[in-house]
Amino acid sequence: MKTITPPASFSVRATRWLAVGSLVGLIVLGLAWELWLAPLRPGGSLLALKVLPLVIPLAGLYKNRMYTYRWVSLMIWLYFTEGVVRAWSDTNGLGQVLALVEVLLCLMLFAACAWHVRLRLRNAKAARQLEVSTP
Repeated sequence: MKTITPPASFSVRATRWLAVGSLVGLIVLGLAWELWLAPLRPGGSLLALKVLPLVIPLAGLYKNRMYTYRWVSLMIWLYFTEGVVRAWSDTNGLGQVLALVEVLLCLMLFAACAWHVRLRLRNAKAARQLEVSTP
């Protein structure tokens, strides 16, 4: 028996693109922050390497892999914590603003991943019930 997967709903597609967009935003923000906008050392800092772990899940999110959404929603809390700490400890105003933007992007990414997983699980459950009920 061939299983029919329903097309992705608008909400699933929207959460996917919100997740990908906020992840790309975090990567761009991390690089710009540590290399040009407010580096800890003139000329850039090695803290720009902190964005490397963010590049890894980019392909999985783009390819819509459920496992990636799940572990990214847990990993992102490390960047959220860094943003909160730097927002309250940085002495210059630009660093604090960048940290708050990082916190906002982390919250957007978490919400998008969590909602995406929830919608896909709900859709899969509905599809299974539909298969069982149709002869």
